Amino acid sequence: NDATLHNLTPHHITQVLHPKTDAAHHLHELTQNHPLTHFILFSSIAGLIGNPGQANYAAANTYLDALAHHRHHHNLPATSLAWGLWDTSSAMTSGLSELDIKRWARKGVRPISAERGMEIFDAALASSEPLLAAADLDLATLRSPDGSAPALLRTLVRAPRRRAAAAAVSAKGDSSWAERTAALPPADRRRTVGELVRSTVAAVLGLAGPDAVNDDAAFKTLGMDSLTGLELRRRVVAVTGVTLPATAVFDHPTPDALAGFLAGELSKLAGETEVVVRPGQPIVARSGSDPEDPIVIVGMACRYPGGTRSPDDLWQLVADGVDAIGPFPTNRGWALDRLFDDDPNQAGHSYARHGGFLHDADRFDAEFFGISPREAAAMDPQQRLLLEASWEAVENAGIAPATLRGSRTGVFNGAMYSEYASHLRNAPEAVEAYRTTGNTLSVASGRVSYALGLQGPAITVDTACSSSLVALHLAAQALRQGECTL
Repeated sequence: NDATLHNLTPHHITQVLHPKTDAAHHLHELTQNHPLTHFILFSSIAGLIGNPGQANYAAANTYLDALAHHRHHHNLPATSLAWGLWDTSSAMTSGLSELDIKRWARKGVRPISAERGMEIFDAALASSEPLLAAADLDLATLRSPDGSAPALLRTLVRAPRRRAAAAAVSAKGDSSWAERTAALPPADRRRTVGELVRSTVAAVLGLAGPDAVNDDAAFKTLGMDSLTGLELRRRVVAVTGVTLPATAVFDHPTPDALAGFLAGELSKLAGETEVVVRPGQPIVARSGSDPEDPIVIVGMACRYPGGTRSPDDLWQLVADGVDAIGPFPTNRGWALDRLFDDDPNQAGHSYARHGGFLHDADRFDAEFFGISPREAAAMDPQQRLLLEASWEAVENAGIAPATLRGSRTGVFNGAMYSEYASHLRNAPEAVEAYRTTGNTLSVASGRVSYALGLQGPAITVDTACSSSLVALHLAAQALRQGECTL
C-alpha cells in the first residue's frame, strides 16, 4: 500500500494502520491489570525519520511509539523498538531493489543482520526508555556534507571542525550556489547546471558518475521511479535553493530538460530575458503583441500518396505531372482477393481497384518516440504520422528537435474524423488501455508536445475541411500575441 502523499487513499491508510494500531490498542487494554514485566512494540524507524511513499506506514508506527509513552505515563511497562532495515529477506523486504537498499544507505541506515538484531533486542530489554531506535547507523554517512541523511540522525554526530568552520563562514554572508551560478555567462551557467543535474542523478540512482548519465535519456529509462524522483528533487533544491514542484521529473523528464528549467530560473535571478536551452542554442523569450511582425514558415514536412515524403518530393510530383493514384496497399492485412466487386451496391466491398494511399504508413518507429509497440498499434495513424512530420518539420527548419525541449513552442494541429477506432473492436486486450488516448483527436497535439518536451499551447482543431487553415490562423495569432515563440 505504498504511495506518495497526494496519492494516498483512505484504503491505503486503513489497510496499514489497523494491523498495528488496533492490535496494539487491544493488547494495551487487555493487559492493563496484568503484572507484566515487558510490553514490547515493534515499530519502525520510518516513524522517526519518514520514508518516501510510506506516510501511512510512518503514521502507524508513530502510534506505537506514542502508546509506549502513554503507558509509561501511567506507570505501565512498554518499550517501542523503532527497527531499521533488516538484511534478512522477508515479506516486507523481499521486494526491495538494490536501488532501495542504496537509498537507505544514503540515509546512514545500514541493514541489520539477524545476529546483530538479537544483540540490539537484548540491549533494549535492559533499557527503561519507552522509545528506542533499533538500527545500525553509519556515522561516516551521517557526517557527510551532502545533506542526504535525515536531519534527526545528523544531530547524533558531531560535525568535523573544518565543516563547522566552513558553515560559520557561509553564515556570515558567503554567496549562495544560485547567486554564484546566476552570475556566470549564460553558456557557462547552462553547463554548470547540467553537470549538477547529471551528478545528482548519478548519486540518486547509484550510477558510476555523471558521465554515465545521458542528457537526453528519459528519467524513466534511467531507472528512476516516483521515490527516486522525489529524492532527486530534494537534493537539487538543497544545493540550488531553486524551488521545484514535486512533479519536477515528470514535467522535465530528462536530465537536459531539468537542467534547462533550472537554467531558466537562474536567468531570471540574473535579470535576463534570454533562456539558453543548451549551450550554443539560445531561445529568446518574447512578450507582447506586434501586428507588424511577419509570420514566417521556417520548416515543412509532409506525407502524400505517390511516395511523397517531403516538400521536395511534392514539388517534384507536381512538376513531373506524376499520377499518385495506385493499387491497394498489400501491408494492411486486407483480403484483397475478396475486396473488389464491380457492383457499387454490394455491401462490404469496393468497386474501385485504385486509390491514394500512404503505402508505408505502418512503418512507425515507436521506440524512437518512447512509445511501446502495443500503444503504437492502438494509435490512430494520424497521430503516428503527425509525430513523424512534426519531428521532420523541425529538422527541415535547421533546428535539432531536442534543443526545443522546455521552450515555449506551440503545437496547432488540424485533424478530422477517424475510423481507426471502429476497427479496434476486436483488438487484443493488450492494446485496450491505449485505445482512448490513441484515438481521441484532442490528444494528437499534446502527444507532439510531450514527445518534444514543448511548453507552449497545444491545440487540436476540427472544423471539418477548414481544420488546417484554422489551425494555421490560431498559430499565427499565438505568435503575434507572445503566447509562444515558435
